[in-house]
Amino acid sequence: MDEVYDAIILGTGLKECILSGMLSVSGKKVLHIDRNNYYGGESASLTPLEQLFEQFHGVKAKPTEDMGRGRDWNVDLVPKFLMANGALVKLLIHTGVTRYLEFKSIEGSFVYKVGKFTRCRLMKWKPSQPV
Repeated sequence: MDEVYDAIILGTGLKECILSGMLSVSGKKVLHIDRNNYYGGESASLTPLEQLFEQFHGVKAKPTEDMGRGRDWNVDLVPKFLMANGALVKLLIHTGVTRYLEFKSIEGSFVYKVGKFTRCRLMKWKPSQPV
């Protein structure tokens, strides 16, 4: 491995990946590393479910059988929603990152709290409205 780089990027979240890609495309030599054993930082989705249990409950933790197959789960560490015509989507398209992404409309969003899953309500919000 080389020892001289123009930039060293720590983390593999969305911002870090965009920055790394832009630097690489402009001819810079980039070292891109992450302390986690998965890619994505705060944007990561853990699959299978066993990976989520290992991450938060230790190596020996296993999901219960009533949760089904681990590969049927895709759990976002921090769920995010992107507006289809929003500024972030336009930036992703401009940088070419969309070659490595898949956009999907969602069927629902759930939060796990106090031992149970609860469906999140989806509301339309206009920028002129207070949050």
